[in-house]
Amino acid sequence: MDKKTPLYESHLRLGGKMVPFAGYLLPVQYETGVITEHMAVRNAAGLFDVSHMGEILLKGKDTLLNIQKLVTNDCANMYIGQVKYSPMCYEDGGVVDDLLVYKREEESYLLVVNASNREKDARFIKEHLFGEVTMEDVSDSIAQIALQGPAAEKILPKLCNIADIPVKYYTFKENVKVGDMNAIISRTGYTGEMGYELYVKNEDGEKLWELLLEKGKAEGLIPCGLGARDTLRLEAAMPLYGHEMDETITPLETGLTFAVKFHKEDFIGKDGLLSRGEPKRKRIGLRITGRGIARENCPVYAGDTLIGYTTSGTHLPYLGFPGAMAVVTKDYDTKNRLSVEIRGKKVEAEETGLPFYKNTGK
Repeated sequence: MDKKTPLYESHLRLGGKMVPFAGYLLPVQYETGVITEHMAVRNAAGLFDVSHMGEILLKGKDTLLNIQKLVTNDCANMYIGQVKYSPMCYEDGGVVDDLLVYKREEESYLLVVNASNREKDARFIKEHLFGEVTMEDVSDSIAQIALQGPAAEKILPKLCNIADIPVKYYTFKENVKVGDMNAIISRTGYTGEMGYELYVKNEDGEKLWELLLEKGKAEGLIPCGLGARDTLRLEAAMPLYGHEMDETITPLETGLTFAVKFHKEDFIGKDGLLSRGEPKRKRIGLRITGRGIARENCPVYAGDTLIGYTTSGTHLPYLGFPGAMAVVTKDYDTKNRLSVEIRGKKVEAEETGLPFYKNTGK
């Protein structure tokens, strides 16, 4: 049976259209619709329930050594209050998941993992722990809310001391009073916009949600669902596990080289990635120039040659054209016209740089 987040009743009151997702019942959209929600985040602010995400706490003298072994990025020089993005790989270099590492104290780290992978990740991590380290899956005790969009930095100071709000991207502050609630505030997000992610106890989730909506109303804040979350992340070309990466697609093939540090002494998947040699595939952006909208798993051609497949695709609301990300053969002949097979018909496309959309500080 699908679980309910602490905000379930709030979603119903707001007219959220509930759907099963990653084992939870979550709003795919509200009565406003996906396009309106998407544009609100680009131009003002949107509020997302991301309580379905997983949180795993690691503590102990050997915590950093374990994290260094588990993830591909280098966390050795992280400072307290820093967040770092990293894939976590199998021995052969395929991806278990991508996650965020939060350094809370010298011997205490929080790993935030994808909801659909939470149990798999917890098993994988537990199987590979060594030395003096403890692991606790605290996912069920935490509500997570994402406040995203250019107006976010006007809204949050209405609820807490401005000195308690992290300024730098990929940093966080904890034990912050938001209203009368204790919270972690993280300067992170999955929309390509300025924003924050807030973590509170489950019992405070609904209260925080309602307070944010109330204080943000004058700034144009509206609740947003899974639909807008996906169109926003796709427009910003942020990879999603199960689409742009999985056990068959390595971090190097999907363009996450910046988060794979081979100078580290060792990490799970290092030998597997090195043994594969130079990646023969790459992730690209496609602008669909013909008539049609590409979704995932559409064949991509250069002339008559099949070169790969789309991993995500939709109409990009802010930019106003259909776009897709694809994993394709690295050395395809660029002289040939690209096309994407949509419902059995080849539709013209052109390669475009990623991200499709980039926040320019508007």
